[in-house]
Amino acid sequence: MQRLDQRSRDIFKEIVEGYLSTGEPVGSRTLSKGGIALSPASIRNVMADLTDLGLLDAPHISAGRAPTHRGLRLFVDGFLEIGEPSGADKREIEDRLRSAGSDLEAVLGEASGILSGLTGGAGLVASPTRDTPVRHVEFVPLAGRDALCVLVTEDGDVENRLVRVPEGLPATTLIEAGNYLSTRLKGRTLAEAAVDVRAEIRSHRAALDAAASSLVEEGLAQWSGDSPGRGRSLIIRGRANLLEDAKAAGDLDRVRQLFNELERQQSLLDILDTTREADGVRLFIGAENQLFPLSGSSVIVAPYMGGAKHVIGALGVIGPTRLNYARVIPMVDYTAKVIGEILAARRTKDGK
Repeated sequence: MQRLDQRSRDIFKEIVEGYLSTGEPVGSRTLSKGGIALSPASIRNVMADLTDLGLLDAPHISAGRAPTHRGLRLFVDGFLEIGEPSGADKREIEDRLRSAGSDLEAVLGEASGILSGLTGGAGLVASPTRDTPVRHVEFVPLAGRDALCVLVTEDGDVENRLVRVPEGLPATTLIEAGNYLSTRLKGRTLAEAAVDVRAEIRSHRAALDAAASSLVEEGLAQWSGDSPGRGRSLIIRGRANLLEDAKAAGDLDRVRQLFNELERQQSLLDILDTTREADGVRLFIGAENQLFPLSGSSVIVAPYMGGAKHVIGALGVIGPTRLNYARVIPMVDYTAKVIGEILAARRTKDGK
């Protein structure tokens, strides 16, 4: 920033704002007609200097310029004014989240849909880490070979996982497995109890038959697992928005690459979890994010809190680098805060 004089700053700012608005490179004639009191030739000289600094690039044969990822970072850090979401956006976020009901997964799914719909990108929401003591576990039979493993934590969160069961498994086996897990997990976290439960089953000390033992192990695999992040869900809404922004073959290639990257759920959870150590919203532009360097995407993420200002999860938006940062950043932050308020209200209602 210190290497730019006022004229260079004004031209740079106009180019970036024009690019973010239209998605197209901005030319010297456009700037000259739009209020920059310089001739097109003088503007081109400044544009060439900004290009030499690595802040602008010429993506096409035309004389227009677009910001590089480095230029976007400079713009966000040095020029962007972040305010509050509009009143209409705030009301929509609050109304939709609060009307999603008491089920946490429904609230998080709605949050992902809200972020996708209001920002034009894809909404990402990571479910909470399971570090809260468990109150109750049960298996609910569904159609065919499916059953629902329902886990209720001491702070009132209810989460479900779909598990496969043998054909014709008796309902009594589901009840037996649920009662066993509830007894062993009650008042303990999954991490604390999982090792003991598995050891008890494998040493045949658990008073369970083979079918119930298998179901218990399947439930533990869904809820905890042996690797970080296993048992957590990643909710993605709005992939179609990313296709709508693609205008050329090169854009489509980047979107395909991004779709491939979105399938790497554990890596996405790792990126979202970087917010656990951050104070508020984090922004990754292009190659700054090692997960999405090839697709040239931007990711905006923010943590959401559990009780006592404790970070338990994260949410965000992924989209093209020409996202409307001034609108999206405060929207992501506000959505995370509303989810935190909903979780706090639930705990107060439960007497926690």
